[in-house]
Amino acid sequence: MIDLYFWPTPNGKKISIFLEEAKLPYKLIPVNIGRGEQFRPEFLAISPNNRMPAIVDRDPKEGSEPISVFESGAILLYLADKVGEFIPKDLRGRTEVIEWVMWQMGGLGPMLGQAHHFRSYAPEKIPYAIERYTNEAHRLYGVLNGRLKDRPFIAGDYSIADMASWPWIHPEGQGQSLSEFPHLKRWHEEVKARPAVQKGAAIGDDLRTAVGLDAQAKAILFNQRAR
Repeated sequence: MIDLYFWPTPNGKKISIFLEEAKLPYKLIPVNIGRGEQFRPEFLAISPNNRMPAIVDRDPKEGSEPISVFESGAILLYLADKVGEFIPKDLRGRTEVIEWVMWQMGGLGPMLGQAHHFRSYAPEKIPYAIERYTNEAHRLYGVLNGRLKDRPFIAGDYSIADMASWPWIHPEGQGQSLSEFPHLKRWHEEVKARPAVQKGAAIGDDLRTAVGLDAQAKAILFNQRAR
């Protein structure tokens, strides 16, 4: 059994999608980041960066004591190795998937997140910040579009590289249009059509709707400092 500490963010949905694709049993444990639950000591014990998601594997592959994993890219790699799926076993194929997972973790997610923040959530509309991150989102969409020009999925076969990137593609909130990126659009639609993706992507949507992003949540989520 996998304990999934979760809130319906793009990073959280990476893991719910994987668990549905792999048909792994899991227990969903909501951590309301808009109410500061990510700062509770019991959560920080498994996710010291106080970010979603995190997991505890109650049945590790080698049969040892439970293992906790934080950071969504590390979780995807751990789970792919656990089930022996969604990452190639050969050196070159595995390296290629890891490259694109790291690309998403280091570039696509952070830059698209900033674009969304300054376009939608920042209390002050700062033209330089909006232009800076909207342009970077456009560049990264272009990287992904070029990568998908001659292959069905990011690393050839469907893999954790696709699960890592797909939840982050929200063109409206990021100031983009998929019509400019036909290969990205085709890929996005094909991944979205997968039943496990549909189920995994819908996990927790009721949580977000029930709470919303009010002033208290914004004060907790934005402009955090060391505690």
